[in-house]
Amino acid sequence: MRKRVNLSTYSVIVTILSITILAGVLFVVFSNPDSFLVTRIGVVIIVLLFCLSGLFYAPLAISVDGDALCVERPLRSKVIPLADIADARLCKPTMAERRLCGRGGFLGHWGRMYERDLGRYFAYYGKASDCFLVTLNDRRKYMLGCKDAPEMVAAIKKAIAPRR
Repeated sequence: MRKRVNLSTYSVIVTILSITILAGVLFVVFSNPDSFLVTRIGVVIIVLLFCLSGLFYAPLAISVDGDALCVERPLRSKVIPLADIADARLCKPTMAERRLCGRGGFLGHWGRMYERDLGRYFAYYGKASDCFLVTLNDRRKYMLGCKDAPEMVAAIKKAIAPRR
């Protein structure tokens, strides 16, 4: 089973604004003949790091196959073996969510987060209303989100049931 990650309106707006601002900064720096080469290189490096981090972590889809849960991302997928999953349940992040390291809107919500009730977890989702929490046997947690989250949670629970 494979389900796409849908971005919230907020994430779409933040992504468009961020890309527009980054393109504007690049345009201003490179159109100014008085800007130093070091400044130009520094700005290019910052823009590349910002965009590459988004391409490395931004979630595109969540899938469950025979032996793994996979978070599909543009440059690399995150694979979680089903044998390592202790539980999966519907769970929405709250307004108390704090980003420890990651993005809260640029190409979705991803990165290390913290909530008082849940503790630390890694997030890969587009809309808060489409989220579910996967807890591993070693107590690591992943907040994932995709279209039809209840159906995905049911598929994960069905896949991990024989392993218990």
